[in-house]
Amino acid sequence: MSSEGTESSVPRGNLAGFFEYARDDIRSGFLVFLIALPLCLGISLACGYPPIAGVFTAIVGGLVTPLLTNSELTIKGPAAGLIVVIAGCVSEFSGDGMSGGWAPMDQQAYRAALAIGFAAAILQMVFASFRAGILGEFFPISVVHGMLAGIGIIICIKQLPVALGVAASGEPIEILTDIPHLLAEANPAIAGIGIVSLVIMFAWPACVRPVPFLGKVPAPVVVLLMAIPAGYGFDLLHEHSYYLQGHEYQLGEQFLVSMPKQIFGMFRDITLPNFAVLADPRAWKWAIIFFCIGSLESVLSAKAIDAVDPWRRRSNMDRDLFAVGAGNLIASLLGGLPMISEIVRSKANIDNGGKTRFANFWHAIFLLLCVAFIPTFLHLIPLAALAAMLVYTGFRLTHPTEFIHIYRIGREQLAIFITTMVMVVVTDLLVGVLIGVILKVSLHLANGVPLRSLFKPYLEVEDVSENTSLIRARDSAVFSNWIPFRRQIEQVGLVQQRNLVIDLSGVQLVDDSVLEKLDEMRDSFELEGLGFDVRGLDSLIPMSDNVLATRKRTLGQMKRLTIMTPSAVAEHLIDELVERGVTEYTITECKGGGRQRAEGPLLQRTRSVRLEVLVPTTKAAALIEFLRSEILPEFMATVCLETVEVLRSTDFE
Repeated sequence: MSSEGTESSVPRGNLAGFFEYARDDIRSGFLVFLIALPLCLGISLACGYPPIAGVFTAIVGGLVTPLLTNSELTIKGPAAGLIVVIAGCVSEFSGDGMSGGWAPMDQQAYRAALAIGFAAAILQMVFASFRAGILGEFFPISVVHGMLAGIGIIICIKQLPVALGVAASGEPIEILTDIPHLLAEANPAIAGIGIVSLVIMFAWPACVRPVPFLGKVPAPVVVLLMAIPAGYGFDLLHEHSYYLQGHEYQLGEQFLVSMPKQIFGMFRDITLPNFAVLADPRAWKWAIIFFCIGSLESVLSAKAIDAVDPWRRRSNMDRDLFAVGAGNLIASLLGGLPMISEIVRSKANIDNGGKTRFANFWHAIFLLLCVAFIPTFLHLIPLAALAAMLVYTGFRLTHPTEFIHIYRIGREQLAIFITTMVMVVVTDLLVGVLIGVILKVSLHLANGVPLRSLFKPYLEVEDVSENTSLIRARDSAVFSNWIPFRRQIEQVGLVQQRNLVIDLSGVQLVDDSVLEKLDEMRDSFELEGLGFDVRGLDSLIPMSDNVLATRKRTLGQMKRLTIMTPSAVAEHLIDELVERGVTEYTITECKGGGRQRAEGPLLQRTRSVRLEVLVPTTKAAALIEFLRSEILPEFMATVCLETVEVLRSTDFE
């Protein structure tokens, strides 16, 4: 291990680390701030909140959460993945700030959403105290990715009209069917800013590859460098109209970000929640959705960042979720959005050399200074540019590579992924996720998972040596019973500091979610200097070629090649077959004869052997061709080929 990876050199977010790594953290915090600023504004507007609300959230996330969590590299703030949830809540209470301007009804819906966010924050803190950080372990991977893809599609659909400079409202499907009309009604000046911004967002990664130093400039910053002068050129600060091809179009401040125009004017926009709304049953429905989806996204993001931490540090998910809940509590009292551990900004933090959790702190300081001292600059940002950034973010959530990745795991996983995605778009988030989970469970039952083990793992623990234990699983190892399975692994292995062997040979099915989580557990054991071995997978049949594909106990189809030949020929034949990849064979002595010796006594007929070989279907054709061309012309032999079903067919591959 390099000196960088030794315990003494691992950066820690304590007082000594604050000063030791200040240079790296300040630099990374500044670069993350450049990315976060426009995204915070855009996400807030897309949610139906005032634009400053998203900045409040990021500031609170950076100032508060580092004091409570041990997660060193995550950046806390508003996330595109929550847009659908928050916007749905605002709409439930008759608000829609992105359509038709900011009205008293929008303000009421905003204050209602703040109260709901407060209630969700309380739930996060309470459940985190009871180890709710393990929540992210329950949901199947295909369902989670399908949910995020559905969210991405909704974001794209809802932000496209904003990028075109037209107003649109309604459900995503309604807006989607109305896109031809929206394109015809697009404001050319605003659409020009939006389309160019979108081109920059998509093209910038390709542009920086041949010129590495440009990679230090985030694409959102490039968009602002174009969009702000363009907005100034179109004189968006003043109400006026222009004509193009016989059509009149309006321009004005309604196409710019609404911000306080004086120094420290942000403090005048602090808004208190309307707690009276918590008497409405609808509020608690949304509070639970906030809590579930926000917590799930936050935990998954934190786990993803831990996986790419250069120093392999691991976050305490319960502490991190509690910190996020505390941040949400304070943010809701100041008029802010719900926050999570945001993966895009966190990855940027790693890429820009952030060392400790104080990079999150510094990015918040830069945001605070910006909105406090130069609010007029923020007012110059065209909404179309922010919408283009969100369209790009939505596209990233539903990128074609996601479909390919899921397909490689298994076609049944792709079906779950697409079903969840479509249901999220056409119904709502909660219904879509629920349908995805039900489909996953149904497929497990269809594949032979016993109903009794669907939520309860059947495990046998045995000490096999002084420092090694064996956990033998029965019936099934699937996403729905993983949490108690994981706790058993942690208790026997990590708590007692013992090497662990997981034997899955006795299960009917082990799904892709469990296989991926077992792979993650191996990393945790390695960090503790412990052994972690998974056995028995070779007795199960994978449902695709992917290493993480769901495996089930079933009969595998093979080819049985049977050859009857004189004993003298068999020895030569065996050598030839072994050279061609045959690993196992069976020889049985037999007596018999053909038509030429049919008249003689049975015992006087030719002594022969019966040679049986099991081979994969892919090898069978080559062996048949070898026998046909090289053996049968020279030797007496009878060859049969048949399809058979075999337990543990992988033994013969």
